[in-house]
Amino acid sequence: MSKYVLAFRGQPGRAPQPDEEQTWGAWFASLDAAIADRGNRVGTVRTLHSKDDGDPSTAALTGYVVISAADADEAARLASGCPGLQNGVSVEVGEIVDA
Repeated sequence: MSKYVLAFRGQPGRAPQPDEEQTWGAWFASLDAAIADRGNRVGTVRTLHSKDDGDPSTAALTGYVVISAADADEAARLASGCPGLQNGVSVEVGEIVDA
């Protein structure tokens, strides 16, 4: 099993949809034993852009969770249930590499 960070990105100050908190809670409950680190929401963010980063007005990091999965495909499948995907939140899935 490898660990993967699911990084949530959305627009700063985005207002949640009605009942969105409950759907996030249900999704986290469905991940259950796959959660290796429950993560947290993110407050103030500073983004350092590379030269070729593209449009700096794009979404900012809003939270994360670390999961365990057999491979990147399974991690992406687990991430695909994120309720934020229906409400302006994207999810980046990245394998954690030991230093």
